[in-house]
Amino acid sequence: MPIKKHDAQIPSIDEILSFIERESQLRQEPRIGTREIARAFGLKGEHRLEIKRILKELVETGALEKQGKLIARKSKLPPVAVVEIIERDRDGELIAIPVEWDEDELGPPPRILIHAPRRAKTGQPLPGVSDRVLARAERNPDVGAKDPPYIGRVIKILPRARNRILGVLNIEANGSAYVAPVDKKQLGRQILIGPNDIGPGKHGDLVSIEHINKTRARIKETLGSVTSEKALSLIAIRAHDIPDIFKDETILEAEKAREATFQNREDWRDLSFITIDPPDAKDHDDAVYAILDPDTNNDGGFIICVAIADVAYYVKPRSSLDRDALDRGNSVYFPDRVVPMLPERISNDLCSLKAHQDRPALAVKLRVTAQGKKIDHQFHRVMIRSRAKLSYSQAQDAIDGRPDEITANLLDVLRPLFKAHEALQHERRNRAPLELDLPERKILLTPDGAFDRVIIPPRLEAHRLIEEFMILANVAAAETLEAHRQQLIYRAHDEPSREKITALSEFLGTIGVKLSKGQVLKPANFNAILTRLKGMEHENIVNEIVLRTQAQAEYTHENYGHFGLNLRRYAHFTSPIRRYADLIVHRALIRALNIGEGALPETSPQELAEIAARISAAERRAMAAERETVDRLIAHHLMGKIGAQFQARISGVTRVGLFVRLLDTGADGFVPAATLGREYYAFDERAHALSSRSGVSYRLADQIIVKLVEAAPIAGALRFEVVDGGVKRTPAKNFPKNSVSKRRKQQRDNKLENERRRRGRT
Repeated sequence: MPIKKHDAQIPSIDEILSFIERESQLRQEPRIGTREIARAFGLKGEHRLEIKRILKELVETGALEKQGKLIARKSKLPPVAVVEIIERDRDGELIAIPVEWDEDELGPPPRILIHAPRRAKTGQPLPGVSDRVLARAERNPDVGAKDPPYIGRVIKILPRARNRILGVLNIEANGSAYVAPVDKKQLGRQILIGPNDIGPGKHGDLVSIEHINKTRARIKETLGSVTSEKALSLIAIRAHDIPDIFKDETILEAEKAREATFQNREDWRDLSFITIDPPDAKDHDDAVYAILDPDTNNDGGFIICVAIADVAYYVKPRSSLDRDALDRGNSVYFPDRVVPMLPERISNDLCSLKAHQDRPALAVKLRVTAQGKKIDHQFHRVMIRSRAKLSYSQAQDAIDGRPDEITANLLDVLRPLFKAHEALQHERRNRAPLELDLPERKILLTPDGAFDRVIIPPRLEAHRLIEEFMILANVAAAETLEAHRQQLIYRAHDEPSREKITALSEFLGTIGVKLSKGQVLKPANFNAILTRLKGMEHENIVNEIVLRTQAQAEYTHENYGHFGLNLRRYAHFTSPIRRYADLIVHRALIRALNIGEGALPETSPQELAEIAARISAAERRAMAAERETVDRLIAHHLMGKIGAQFQARISGVTRVGLFVRLLDTGADGFVPAATLGREYYAFDERAHALSSRSGVSYRLADQIIVKLVEAAPIAGALRFEVVDGGVKRTPAKNFPKNSVSKRRKQQRDNKLENERRRRGRT
């Protein structure tokens, strides 16, 4: 039932939702009472009853949710999550928050009351403050105004350095010392270090400390000079507790591993497989091969073979290699180093599909029609011998008529691959996955590890070929496991929430584009909007907002499809060297098809759910660490360019200012609203803009010129001022009616800005 506004005094839905979001950020409490909402808008009598009706319908439509007698914006806390215990309440109960939580999108992280056992099990410690645990969380049925909205049960305590802080050691001339934390959320804080607790640390060293009491700490580990650019990735590794040192027993297992034999394998070494990867790739998960299908019933069709490194042969379930791989979840890629999921003996040697060397693989043979429709597929455990290691540009140049010494002898291999890819393009167009223009930046370093420049590598047909072959293999893996009723971990991507679709629809309405809120949306609907606006004034902002409308992909033991790829079932199968989810799928295939050792053990749905939660959290952890390292590296590079001007694009708009992204480097920074000019700028949430009374506005995706005024390389923070920008548009509405209300609003915005600064928003 649509929500209608029956009276001019009743606030709009946008105003209600904005108020709840704003208050939750200011108060650091996601829930609010109906009475507070009515009081804030000055509603009484029948108007207060009307606001209750609107809130009830917002709960029914999923925009809000009921938490006892309070309401809050719809939460995205999964049933199984990695959480960090932050404190004990007055009753001694543990309070936790989710480790990976997008506060920009979801607001403050929800608090979780952890029910921990009173006595530890044999050989297992009890959870405590600063521990990270895997927990099963659910709504608190007895929630009150001061109670955590969730209750949780500890499944497993995760490895983590307890009560550690990473920072830069400062030693004053008088011998006193303190550590300045590198975390953006703690900028400006100084933690005292006693003279007997400094150890071998020197001024300017990056150190790890632990608290002695509330005001003092001791140094536990000295990590070297922070002036080295190589230290910047180390900061992210330590700050996010990314395991970067393998256990001794794990290294020993890797060193003892011996090359795979032909037992339970087919010999596919005569097939002309090749690998196509980035030029700096050190491990090679996948090799590809294609020929025309000789079957006359499939005229013009192809046989495509995708061979994937047989990691399951070497990494046995519940071994030390396996435990370390699960703790890491995936490999993490920094500009200056890689933190691998598996030791190099496994990842870069025994499992890497090196050219001209026998390597074990799990392969899928797929038959497709001339229009790219899959006819059937079959999995095999094989031994292959790659004919060549090619880069994307090598393969593309060869097919474009510019072969080099290596590819000149491989045209008979490359041509069928590209022809098969052409066939798959027909099916891709019919499937119509989401097509977003998301250029990927890459940082290049000098030989000594310093920042050189940022490039956007060209998007080649060779990239698309490998992507489409991998998608086809991933779908085949999911289909095979479902057909054998074998449990697995899916790679799932939910459809956008109703709330986000409503927000997108309302924004599109402001630029004259209609999107029905009630219709069932598919990726093709978004593609049609992007195509319609391509090359027009609103292209950039619509592309940005459509991207933000999408949900985040995750690993799950329950299948709800992949919205972005427009696929009903999808599993990650093609990168077991660097993703634990793929290793689980390999083991599941070995078990389902009964093709040798390394099969998935008997596993309950709950165990798979726990694994999926852990590796999803590890993926988000890796993404955050990689992004922060890039921010720090570029901030380090820009530190000597205070006062310089840059072309930038507005990447985010809030009440307190603009988030901007530099066009040349992709560096992110912040422009406080107070520096925009003498006019007061009101936040227009629907238009994603800050607008003045005169009509000058700064809108998401607008291009502006900014001046760098502050750089904090250790935190990766940049602050700018606008030099030129702002577009004359329709004057903003709902400005304060008098100077008093204007001043109060400015004070509230300043409070929010200070809060954001404290939490690292700048």
